[in-house]
Amino acid sequence: MRYWQYLLVVGVCGGAVSWLEGAQAAPSEQGGPVQATLAGTSSSSVPAAPSPAPVAAPSAVQPAAPAGKSWFSDIDVGFQIEGGAMANTGHPGNGMNFGQLLQSHSDTGMLNQVALTITKPVDPIGDGYGLGANIQMLYGSDARAYVITGISDRWLDHHRYQLTPIQANIALHMPWLTKDGLDMQLGILSSPMGVEVLNPAGRAFYTMSYTAQYSNPFEHVGFYGQWHLNSHYAVLFGMDAGNQKSFGRGNNNGEPAGYVGFNASQLAGGALSLTYLLRVGPEDPRRALGSHRAHEAQRFWNDLSATWQINPKWSLTAEATQVHDEGLDANTWSGVIWGAYAATSTLTFNARAEVYRDSTGQFVVQYPEDTGYGRSLLGLPARTYSAPATTYGDLSFNAVWRPNIGHHVKLLQIRPEIRFDRSLNNTRPFADFRHQNRILIGGDVTLGF
Repeated sequence: MRYWQYLLVVGVCGGAVSWLEGAQAAPSEQGGPVQATLAGTSSSSVPAAPSPAPVAAPSAVQPAAPAGKSWFSDIDVGFQIEGGAMANTGHPGNGMNFGQLLQSHSDTGMLNQVALTITKPVDPIGDGYGLGANIQMLYGSDARAYVITGISDRWLDHHRYQLTPIQANIALHMPWLTKDGLDMQLGILSSPMGVEVLNPAGRAFYTMSYTAQYSNPFEHVGFYGQWHLNSHYAVLFGMDAGNQKSFGRGNNNGEPAGYVGFNASQLAGGALSLTYLLRVGPEDPRRALGSHRAHEAQRFWNDLSATWQINPKWSLTAEATQVHDEGLDANTWSGVIWGAYAATSTLTFNARAEVYRDSTGQFVVQYPEDTGYGRSLLGLPARTYSAPATTYGDLSFNAVWRPNIGHHVKLLQIRPEIRFDRSLNNTRPFADFRHQNRILIGGDVTLGF
């Protein structure tokens, strides 16, 4: 476990900072929060919106329940549905929007998500300790990419619309070490790394950046912790079975991976927050590399993100990533920037620009079969499309409209979008590998109760 020694050294030397919750206050899990979780680097470019049900945030222990009320009295249940489509100007014969795991099929309407969320906020249980819980199940086409091997990879596995757990964890607050204490979530959790998240009410765009899909993990079985040094800084850490892996037959190499990093929140008078996370661990399947090499070959993920609220109407978010995989001998690097202008309390305009380098063509991969992504995680045969080493550039614009309609509807979100993609090194990854460019036009609608 030599990489854990490295993790601990970096964690102690880098020392500092908080799991950025608010940005998951409506950037997925994304101002009012859409989901307030420990998973914390995200920042939102969209206006505040209620989530289907807020995920219990250990760092915000609620005051003791009034006399006569039980610990279970504040359980919240939410329901959210999202669907949309993206038309492709290249009209690919294979019907795929290359480089899009969620909006994968061109010129086709998709039921992306039907999400049921049950949340028990963290409440005191005595002596400064707090306890809560989160359960979230998702049905839809997005579940194909957010599958967890060994848990949901065989549920509805030959259907475009699949079922997977996004959250199934307990949330703890422990009054240890410092005044603000230690927070932890244990179980099935969304990855804390990255800005763009799964919850459509928590991210600015319907389509995702290459960075979010190919250089950020999605789901874990394990634990995350945040040690609050003070109200602005916290140390972040965690350990899990791997990216979208569980245990036993659900683990592709039998070795764990983990996070260490820091978060600084509410700096510069509350206008600036930033998070750095390092993730280290073997991620490649033994079926591809052999057991010894799969155990030894590490994948290093580096992610730095920051959000600047310039004024009440304008905000900027930036993310830089670098990934190195020893087993694949492959590297990626990327930079993404989001800008948002809140024209009114219900209408926001967003822009996103990205440069993403896949040095070998092994990261940006398309899976035309519904089970392809899950099978590839385990090293099983799967049909795929991939391009040669490519530097991708993309530019996206959209509007986010969230009218207040009442009648028990917590959220109505409409997002028309136009996206321009181009290979910056003259490869042809788009439209059946015939085109250097492509345009996607479409959008989605999200309804939450």
